Amino acid sequence: MKISVNDTELYTLSEVQKKVIQNDINEDVFDADMKRRLNWVLTHKYERCFARLKQEWDKKLVANGVASVPTDPDAYATLVFTQPNYKTKKARELESEESAK
Repeated sequence: MKISVNDTELYTLSEVQKKVIQNDINEDVFDADMKRRLNWVLTHKYERCFARLKQEWDKKLVANGVASVPTDPDAYATLVFTQPNYKTKKARELESEESAK
């Protein structure tokens, strides 16, 4: 089993590894179970990151004069990303490195 993102192989599960997992998971549902687990990991990461983004930006949006915010997570995130004081993680790290010099 190979796991790829954008045609780049990230992980290969050998036949032995697959059989070890199938010792606990029925081989008839193995592929579906692995897909479900990968989906859970990525969804969970997104949900936790969104919660932190929202916690940080609820007050900042008020301070920026935003009168209403969307309840849809993607629309909320898009609103945040359009704010003039929004910086990506990379930009914040670069700024922090520059100020440390």
